Amino acid sequence: MSDQPGEQIIRAATTDESQACVAILRSLPDWFGIESAIGHFALEIPRLPTFVVTSGDSVVGFLTLKFHNEYSAEIYLLAVRGERHRRGIGSALVQCAEQLVVEKRCRFLQVKTLGPSHPSLHYARTRQFYLARRFAPLEELPDLWPGNPCLIMVKYFGDVGHR
Repeated sequence: MSDQPGEQIIRAATTDESQACVAILRSLPDWFGIESAIGHFALEIPRLPTFVVTSGDSVVGFLTLKFHNEYSAEIYLLAVRGERHRRGIGSALVQCAEQLVVEKRCRFLQVKTLGPSHPSLHYARTRQFYLARRFAPLEELPDLWPGNPCLIMVKYFGDVGHR
C-alpha cells in the first residue's frame, strides 16, 4: 500500500501495536465475541509475525501468521475495523501474508473459521472472502472449538523447492 500521508500503509507490526490489534478484535463482537479467546490472542499477537494496516496514526486492520512447520502456515488472525470492511484492506493483508509464505517456501496456507453447519451471516461473509482468494474448504471439525464447528480452508502454492 502507499506511503503517502493520509493513505493506508501496510507494514510489520511493532510490539507496541499489539493493544491496538486487540482493540480491533473487541470492536468486532460478531466475529470475536469470546473474551477468553481475545485474552489468548492478546498473548499471541506480539510473538507471531503480524502485519498492520495504518491510516494516519491508527491501526485499521491486521493479520497474524503462524508457521506450523516448513510446509504450512496459518492465517491465525485477520481483523479489519468494521467501518473499513470491503475496502481492500483484508485482501492486501492476505497478499502480504501469501508473499511471506512463498518466501519461506511453504506449500500450504490455511485459515480456520466458523464452519457452515453453524448458521452465521457474518461467517458466511468470511468464508466467501477466503473462497474469493482461492482458499478451498478442506474439512469441518465439529469438536475443535466447543460448540463451534471449525472449517479448515487451505490454499496450495505448489512445489516450492522442498527436498
